[in-house]
Amino acid sequence: MKRFAILFVLLVASGVTRADVPGVLHWDSAHDLEVVYNSVYKSLEENRFFVVFEPNIGRNLAGFAERWGDDYNRNGLQGIRAMVFCNGWYANQVSNLEPQLLALCPLHLSVYRQGDRTHVVFVRPGLVGKDSKAEALLQELEADVSKAIEQGLSATQP
Repeated sequence: MKRFAILFVLLVASGVTRADVPGVLHWDSAHDLEVVYNSVYKSLEENRFFVVFEPNIGRNLAGFAERWGDDYNRNGLQGIRAMVFCNGWYANQVSNLEPQLLALCPLHLSVYRQGDRTHVVFVRPGLVGKDSKAEALLQELEADVSKAIEQGLSATQP
C-alpha cells in the first residue's frame, strides 16, 4: 500500500495530464516531437532502460494514406514515433515471479504530435499485472519508467 501511495503522489505531481484511458499514463509538452523524443530517449538510457528498436509509426502509416482515403489520420496527428526498450534486471525479476507477464517485455512507449502539443503515452505495467505475484515489482517498474519520462520532459524545459 505504501508503494501505491508513493506512486500516486509521484504521478499527481509529475504532470500526467489526464486519465481518460485508465491503463495508459499520459504526459504532454509544448516542444516539438523530435525534441521530446530525443530527450525521453536519452533519459530512458540514463536510467538503464535501453532502447532496442525505434519504429517511425507515422511514416509507416503515411504509406497507406491513398489506400485508406478519408479514414487516414482522422485525428490530424503530425507524427507518431515509438521506443521499444528493456531493462534486463526487471525482465529477469518478472520472469522469476510470473512468466506470463513477459508479455510486457520489451516495454514500449509512443510519442505523437497533435496540434501544438507533443504527447507521450505508456501502458501501465502495474495495472496489467494487477493481482499477480509480480504486481509490486511492476508498480516499481512503472514508477521508474515514469520517472525517466518525466526527467526527459523536464530536460526540454528552459
